[in-house]
Amino acid sequence: MIARRDLLLLPALLAAGPALAAAPRVVTILGDSITAGYGLSAAQAFPARLQDALTKAGAQVLIRPAGVSGDTTAGGLARVDFSVQSDTALCLVALGGNDLLQGVDPKRTAANLDAIITRLQKRRIQVILAGLKPPPAIGRAYAQEFTGLYARLAKAHHLTLYPDLLAGVGPGLRQHDGLHPNAQGAQVIAAGLTPVVLAALKAR
Repeated sequence: MIARRDLLLLPALLAAGPALAAAPRVVTILGDSITAGYGLSAAQAFPARLQDALTKAGAQVLIRPAGVSGDTTAGGLARVDFSVQSDTALCLVALGGNDLLQGVDPKRTAANLDAIITRLQKRRIQVILAGLKPPPAIGRAYAQEFTGLYARLAKAHHLTLYPDLLAGVGPGLRQHDGLHPNAQGAQVIAAGLTPVVLAALKAR
């Protein structure tokens, strides 16, 4: 027998049902200045462009950028538990560019990323790892070792790899420093990531 109190609460519960069902899944982007939108407005940066693209695709997703300019993988490891909040369903780890620019030993970069991924997976947070391709000016041996670490980590942790965060972002789509994407470049990054994020969310 249903109590009178329950009958009184039923309309409110029914009304809340669709809202609860439509609660967006949080996608956190743990990154550096590219994620933070260096030189761009928040609306121009790739996290906002990715949010727009996913929304247009019908995904119930909230993109939460957690980018810190100048951050290395060591910095990301130091703040991962704070920056990636407990409601995160999926984390895009987009770090390593500053390690590359500073000439950090790729073994140290790999160890930091490994620790970040391990912490996230222990928290049952799905991970996409975004790699980077060193510019031609970087020494060949160093570049090969650096590039290869992302694929090795993705394989070891059984996670999705997006091989190059800046894929398709040529010189004309970068700012004057030649490193950071301009507004059009940020759009290219978002377009490349959209199907990857959608597939990962679908598979979860």
